[in-house]
Amino acid sequence: MTEDARFEDARGGALNLGALDLDDLQVISGLSQDAIFPITEMKWQKGARRFALLLNRFRWEDAGAGRHAPERVQSVLVIDNVLGVASQGIDRSDPDVILSLLTVTFEPGEDAAGHVLLTLAGDGAIRLEVEALDVTLKDVTRPYVAPSGKAPHHDV
Repeated sequence: MTEDARFEDARGGALNLGALDLDDLQVISGLSQDAIFPITEMKWQKGARRFALLLNRFRWEDAGAGRHAPERVQSVLVIDNVLGVASQGIDRSDPDVILSLLTVTFEPGEDAAGHVLLTLAGDGAIRLEVEALDVTLKDVTRPYVAPSGKAPHHDV
């Protein structure tokens, strides 16, 4: 019998991180690397100038990973101050598409403005024009055993 993972069992508990600069964004990018999400779980709230993704994030920060099966957790990645959204390499007509997030980066523009780039596996990308960098990553469920039972693999 397998028991679901619990926040209490995890070292450090749920993440709730914000990024207002490039260094902080690198941390969020690393923690959200290899997160997967259905295409239906990305939303742009134009009036609120907010873009959000509900991710199934691999728990890279889990210090106890050697003692138990690899875990994922559902997290919300929110980008605020969004003025426009563009994407490439994504078939938005198919609601069954599952996307995999590789990196979250920032391309500075004038003043505090620029573009947040969400690079996806398979040559897809989402480019968000932002007035200023403001990104949040927050865990919203308890950790659960990764369905594959494995950590994501990277070719070196």
